[in-house]
Amino acid sequence: MQFLRLGAVALTALGVAALLPATTQADDAGKLQLDPTLKSYTKVSEKISGNLNSVGSDTMNNLMTYWGEEFARVYPGVRIQVEGKGSSTAPPALIEGVSQFGPMSRKMKSRELDDFEKKFGYKPTHLRTSLDALAVFVHRDNPLKSLSLAQVDGMFSSSRKRGGKELSTWGQLGLTGAWAKRAVNLYGRNAASGTYGYFKKVALKKGDYSNRVKEQPGSAGVVQGITEDKYAIGYSGIGYKTSGVRALPLSTKDGGKFYEASYANVMSEAYPLGRFLNLYINKAPSKAMDPLVREFCKFIFSKQGQQVVLKAGFLPLTEKICVKERAKLL
Repeated sequence: MQFLRLGAVALTALGVAALLPATTQADDAGKLQLDPTLKSYTKVSEKISGNLNSVGSDTMNNLMTYWGEEFARVYPGVRIQVEGKGSSTAPPALIEGVSQFGPMSRKMKSRELDDFEKKFGYKPTHLRTSLDALAVFVHRDNPLKSLSLAQVDGMFSSSRKRGGKELSTWGQLGLTGAWAKRAVNLYGRNAASGTYGYFKKVALKKGDYSNRVKEQPGSAGVVQGITEDKYAIGYSGIGYKTSGVRALPLSTKDGGKFYEASYANVMSEAYPLGRFLNLYINKAPSKAMDPLVREFCKFIFSKQGQQVVLKAGFLPLTEKICVKERAKLL
């Protein structure tokens, strides 16, 4: 859990390719840039202060924390508590009223939506906050160049629904010399994680995980494990990439073209593990929205809010997508 006194210290089918702005998304050095048409956040005249609670995705822990820090620079009377133990913890927290925000690295399941609607009589409001490339990481010294999803499935799944064979050594993946006979050490998330569920659904085609996967409670733990284990491979959101690991280009099939986990490839849907990072809130259709929650959400979909996305290492939205998300707050 992260507790901050802010202000005192501080889809494989995304359907968004048509929303790319005409202007470039990178400067001459290749650094990712924001959509220049993004609207800046404007401070409202009414008093905005109070406590906020966020319970849910570990992947989005840094995002929620950074958004809180920057929001509190605008409204110093804001206090936020961020708890990231997995996306599956978000719906119960919203239903029980212990949090205003439910960050999730996957969409709510039908059962979770039904439970919420049974309690309140309406569904939660779903906001797309940013984009993520779910990356397959190896140690920085690993010479492997790329992987197909069939190879990923062959390592991480016991079901192998993509039709490949079991892959348990680096030699089976084409590495030679000292690497050839070394076992592939697998790192992943635990079942409470939305990343666990997304990887299972998309990469493994809903197959079962291999019992060789070392499950970690957080994304940082996966990356740390790979950093310390030369023969490891694992999956995590691109925002957790460090100098100790490399994200492998992926292809959807053997012999297919490989795509890096880049902004352009996620937006064009070429990268096979691109996804939205989501935020769920309890917005009653017949009542005025809590000003504190409303302004925090508006901040996310501003130029300043999407700058935070870059700071956290994830991929920002375009203004056209932000317009759609802001409309859900009315």
